[in-house]
Amino acid sequence: MSYNRGSIDERTSLLSRNVTSRFDLKQLLLRRIPILAWLPQYSLSKLLHDVLAGLTVGLTAIPQGIAYAIVAGLPAQYGLYSSFMGCLVYLVFGSCKDITVGPTAIMALLSQNHVIRLGDDIAVLLCFLTGCVITFMGLFRLGFLVQFVSMPVISGFTNAAAIIIGTSQLGTLLGLSGRSDSFIDAVTKVVNHVNEITFWDPILGVCSMILLVCLKKLPAKKSGTALQKFMWVTSLARNAVVVIVGIILSYSLYSYGIKPFKITGHITEGLPPFSPPPFSLVKGNHTYNFEELIGELGSTVISVPLIAILESIAIAKAFAKGKTVDANQEMLALGLCNLFGSFSRSMPTTGSFTRTAVNNASGVKTPMGGVITGCLVLLACGLLTSTFQFIPKATLAAVIIVAMYYMLELHIFTVLWRTKKTDLIPLTVTLLSCLAIGPEYGMIAGIAVNLILLLYFAARPGLLIEERVVDGLTILFVSPKQSLSYPAAEYLRERVMSWCDARVGTIPVVVEGRHVLRIDATVAKNLALLLADLETRDQKLVFWNWCEEAKRTLISYDASLTMSFRSSGSIAQIFSGRLASPHVPRE
Repeated sequence: MSYNRGSIDERTSLLSRNVTSRFDLKQLLLRRIPILAWLPQYSLSKLLHDVLAGLTVGLTAIPQGIAYAIVAGLPAQYGLYSSFMGCLVYLVFGSCKDITVGPTAIMALLSQNHVIRLGDDIAVLLCFLTGCVITFMGLFRLGFLVQFVSMPVISGFTNAAAIIIGTSQLGTLLGLSGRSDSFIDAVTKVVNHVNEITFWDPILGVCSMILLVCLKKLPAKKSGTALQKFMWVTSLARNAVVVIVGIILSYSLYSYGIKPFKITGHITEGLPPFSPPPFSLVKGNHTYNFEELIGELGSTVISVPLIAILESIAIAKAFAKGKTVDANQEMLALGLCNLFGSFSRSMPTTGSFTRTAVNNASGVKTPMGGVITGCLVLLACGLLTSTFQFIPKATLAAVIIVAMYYMLELHIFTVLWRTKKTDLIPLTVTLLSCLAIGPEYGMIAGIAVNLILLLYFAARPGLLIEERVVDGLTILFVSPKQSLSYPAAEYLRERVMSWCDARVGTIPVVVEGRHVLRIDATVAKNLALLLADLETRDQKLVFWNWCEEAKRTLISYDASLTMSFRSSGSIAQIFSGRLASPHVPRE
């Protein structure tokens, strides 16, 4: 009987493990492939909402894609190549219904210098490497690393990127030829060639900017009258409206042989070739192998994925509306978007705030809206490239400049001034460094300054040191305002001894540990040395109101410190005997 009972127990246990294993596998699949969770509940009503949202986003994605390809120094068709694959891949792996993955101004800016030096293929390789890094970080749950980049650094980088991209289009807006490599180069170029500014390009550009701002401010409502609904759609698709107006104007004039504007020119027709990303390239008389290309890219291999993650996850959280965002899943989805995108000649991509906002405002219900956007972009690649060649460059410059204006976060200076003024230091360093030496190095400089400040405040914790009179007895009261780590150990000891040296006579010293949750061996050593220093001066030292963990670390380092601890009673009770004897019962 016992044997049979044991066999039954074993079979029951095995069955339970199998059921649990199947359950865990199902949950893992639903978490890692979110389409499996929402597709079974998909309905015709949701499809109609997604189609409307997808078409609206597509009308924004096409002109933006072309514009950002130009910012990156790439042919215009690369903007279209970069705008569809991310939408299709995110359908399967994305967990946020609003996110639209594609080219962005910041990704274009970070790719620009390498494209100018090494050509179009380097942008495709950078897209592949970005996908590899982000996917790796998502699989190994390394999303916490982005938490080391603070809000002031991000804001400084974003403001600098907006200024750099905006000024890079200033020459195009004024009808000047060529492209700039940096913020300083863009300003210098305009100043040195001011006599070459054309007449009609600036007029068209300024009018396009005014029209964009006016369309953005239309009194439109999604659920209002037919006119209000029309104005709502027009406002959302304002970039497409302005570009279409520019195309019609330039095409009409060119048909009569009048060529007042510089136009985009020939755009390669057809779908992008589906092929592996280039792992070597030829530039001039030199062939770069894969290792040399990695060396040429340098820190960009890390900075581009980092910025892409920050941008995409920040957008996901902004539109989550109280729902939890799985940062690691979003990283996995974004990484795969770039990996697959590199096989269709894409530049690095990430979540776009503008297109995501349009998607959300259009009432999208699921990531299926991205499929509609992707199909519209593919349709444009196949059928509309001959039309796109008539887009005036000044119109595209106006689209970019207006977008960058709304990307500026100038209010952050006021916010930081009111909250914590020291945060203005990494913000300013990041902003100025990005403008002076480039966005990648500016980001590194900002992070470095932030870490230095973090270490400085760890080494110089807030200390309350004051004389108090308790029951007629004067004491020196010392209260750290945060936990103590090894950089602060010597500082605490020096401050107390300096105070004692500056005062005539000897008074007892009380070190309160209410805010000290943990200490390390270096702190314990310096507190023991402080006790010894005070004993040579015939001064008493009492550790009052310390938590058990910190107390245990101190006593483990030096058991004689036990006699200096007091319970968390009042200071008056501790000194009721005027410290006649330090020998009190151990706690």
